[in-house]
Formats: sequence, structure tokens, C-alpha cells
Amino acid sequence: QLQLVESGGGLVQPGGSLRLSCAASGFTLDDYAIGWFRQAPGKQRELVARITSGGSPNYADSVKGRFTISRDNAKNTVYLQMNSLKPEDTAVYYCNVFGRPPFSWGQGTQVTVSS
Repeated sequence: QLQLVESGGGLVQPGGSLRLSCAASGFTLDDYAIGWFRQAPGKQRELVARITSGGSPNYADSVKGRFTISRDNAKNTVYLQMNSLKPEDTAVYYCNVFGRPPFSWGQGTQVTVSS
């Protein structure tokens, strides 16, 4: 079964940091571009960062300079390092393939930024 599983979310104060992980099972990530998406209550899911199979990143303007996407193909995992978090970053974060039909969406990982 082809699956991506998100982890690493939690409650953090404004200005804090979290690192999210996206682990693949049932396939190898090497040939896939991967995106991190988020969905806040009452809002549509949005793409926040993506990384090509070759490791080139791209970011939404709202997170540029604060978030870093990376991949470790040996661990079959993509990461999202989130620094200088803001309350507006609060959302459920998901990962999925980018640039081709998405896999079934997982449960995501909740990120809450609050004092």
C-alpha cells in the first residue's frame, strides 16, 4: 500500500520551532516531488513548500525565510523545518506527491501556535 505518514506536530509558542516528518511506505520517494500542504479551520488546503526529486525547494510567500523543506532519500523521508512560527501557521499539515495525481490524503499532523 502506497502511503505517506506525517508526524512531528504539536503545540508551540509564537517564535518557536517544529520539524515535521513525512515518511513513505510501500514505495521509494527518490523519483517523486513532494509537497507539504496545510489546512486551517474554515480554509482551503494550501501548498506551503515543495521539493523536487533532485532536491530543489520552492516556498509559498507566507513561509519563505522561515520554513525549510528537505529530503533524505536513504530514510525515505521528507522534512519540513518550521522556525519563527506564527499563530497564522496553525493548521493540519499534510504531505503528498506533487506534480502528479495525489495519493490518498493521510490524517496529517496538527500544528498549533499559541501562547
